[in-house]
Amino acid sequence: MKKLKKTKNYLIVASTEAYSGKSATILGLGEQLKQQGLAIGYAKPIGIEKTADQEADLNLIAEQLTLPTEAISPPVIFLSRENVADVVAKKDTTNYPEQMQSILEQNSGELVMIEGPGNLWEGGVFHLSVPQMANFIEASVLLVAAYRRLGLVDILLKAKQDLGESLLGVIINDIPIAEMERVSEVIEPFLAEQGIEILGLIPRSELLRSISVREIKKQLAAEVLCRSDRLDLMVESLAIGAMNVNSAMEYFRKWKNMAIVTGADRADVQLAALESSTHCLILTGQGAPQPFVLSRAEDLEIPILSVNLDTLTTVEIIDSIFGRVRVSEPIKVQCIQELMNQHFAIDRLLDKL
Repeated sequence: MKKLKKTKNYLIVASTEAYSGKSATILGLGEQLKQQGLAIGYAKPIGIEKTADQEADLNLIAEQLTLPTEAISPPVIFLSRENVADVVAKKDTTNYPEQMQSILEQNSGELVMIEGPGNLWEGGVFHLSVPQMANFIEASVLLVAAYRRLGLVDILLKAKQDLGESLLGVIINDIPIAEMERVSEVIEPFLAEQGIEILGLIPRSELLRSISVREIKKQLAAEVLCRSDRLDLMVESLAIGAMNVNSAMEYFRKWKNMAIVTGADRADVQLAALESSTHCLILTGQGAPQPFVLSRAEDLEIPILSVNLDTLTTVEIIDSIFGRVRVSEPIKVQCIQELMNQHFAIDRLLDKL
């Protein structure tokens, strides 16, 4: 069993921007730490808003890592317009760092993983930005940065400047396979010279960027016309069936695990879509699909959704949620844990702690 230096250690998992993979990192890292025999805890001092989704985040981490209730610390404050206004107007004079520290001390974890807010500086009005939290509770920071070909180095240099000695290391996430060699042979050595240690280079996974048919249904407020038992299928790409059927068939062959958006009156395109690598067919406009289309979809176990939206709006909504949905499906959690096992230096992390 690994032993850490202090009775209780805090590791803030932070990011330079939202949707960089903090929750996914915590799920993967948490499993590795448990395998090392460590009693881990989880905390999220700043919530985005007090909603059911916020509770779902806490429940997801607790369930996937099988954490006891006493190892979960809920938000100290929610980042809402009202709460910010109260602090700015001095109606709220709560000492949030002290409140956070008090809650964290009650966490049963030997190593408490603290999920940071959307970026390093969010929450500063409550004195709970990542640098402020790290300084107040003497926490180490593991920074998760989504790969951006331009600007990544500048972003990490700025983060190092703001975090100072608190910065334990960096995970660069969502790296296209074609860029992996460049990142490992050029960017990583340069950052090491600047005192920034890379602890993980995580390649892009289409599965992790994918969204379930169930989530698409929720976001579109869609009606399920058939195969409601197949809403857990994962969609990795999005296609529009607006051309003639021959062109559509050629187009659909280029993609896999698709959601295809087409008009409710385009039975020819709908059938072509069902014969391709389709996980969901989404019909826009007025009218119902032909019975033979529904029958074929039933046989192939492909769900069909109907929406009261135009095609452009439907596509924009779906496109906006790719890579931005909570990791909740078991297949995604398993994928995360496998990627972390292969591409993250857990021993170096523990040595630095």
